[in-house]
Amino acid sequence: MAAGSGSRPRVSWQLRLLGALLRRTVRARLKHATDPRPLRRHLELAARFNFRSVPHMHVLRTRFESSEGERQALWVGAGAVHEDRVIFYLHGGGYIAGSPQTHMKMVARLARMAGMRAFVPSYRLAPEHPAPAALQDARAAFEHLLAKGYRADQIIIGGDSAGGGLALALLAQLCQAGLRPQAAFALAPFCDLTFSGASVQDNAQRDHLFPGDRGPFLAKLVLGALSPLDPRISPLFGDFPQCPPVLLQVSESEILRDDSRRMAQALRAAGADVTVQEWPEAPHVWQIFDGWLPEARQALRHVAEFIVRQR
Repeated sequence: MAAGSGSRPRVSWQLRLLGALLRRTVRARLKHATDPRPLRRHLELAARFNFRSVPHMHVLRTRFESSEGERQALWVGAGAVHEDRVIFYLHGGGYIAGSPQTHMKMVARLARMAGMRAFVPSYRLAPEHPAPAALQDARAAFEHLLAKGYRADQIIIGGDSAGGGLALALLAQLCQAGLRPQAAFALAPFCDLTFSGASVQDNAQRDHLFPGDRGPFLAKLVLGALSPLDPRISPLFGDFPQCPPVLLQVSESEILRDDSRRMAQALRAAGADVTVQEWPEAPHVWQIFDGWLPEARQALRHVAEFIVRQR
């Protein structure tokens, strides 16, 4: 359960089983992967056949205008929603994979719990489109919501993994521009392309998905001409004036654990109210396994409660 909540929680048998399966399949595949295209197909298949649907889920396809032309997006919800606020969600996938479709089921569960709709934009992927292409598209998608009549303080931005890092990079830009969102959340965000967090080495063997030595290969695909210290790709090094409340969730056993811990320190130094919740022995972005893992439902419930408290 959340860090600082008292006794260490019991780890479910479902989580232990999933962790073992991921280690034998996904981690083994990522250890030697050199081409992102098969990884994209594997994630799309997992989303279609393994991720659980949500009762009364409704999905509306739409488009928004970005600097390189039109991009696709999804409006996602489940059940009754409040129209006065919206979740702006950026999917994960290491900046090289993923789409609104791969993450829409998890987002629908969160939207149902929070009683809101979610806007889930696509963004250009590396290596075909290295940084800062993803951030440019994310900013255009946010501007699209403003043009639709939402105020910045009616929007809660969030994301997972690379999408969580992207959400925080966008948050820095918005705070600097005086477009402060109502709040932000990030699930195991990817915040530091220098891979300098101690957990990259400390959890190199414990992480269920990512070998700790693959960071430089991913950085080469993603960075393009940017420095890994550039806050447009590594929000750990960004500025966050007048930052709204932020919730971070991460597994204690993943290599990105210290991205969240250090990001929380940086945000608190900027004056933000930050909550960090850590789970033991969970795989990276375990929340996407809602419907299979009790820990996934519990984590999403914490995010929904955080969102509801911002009213």
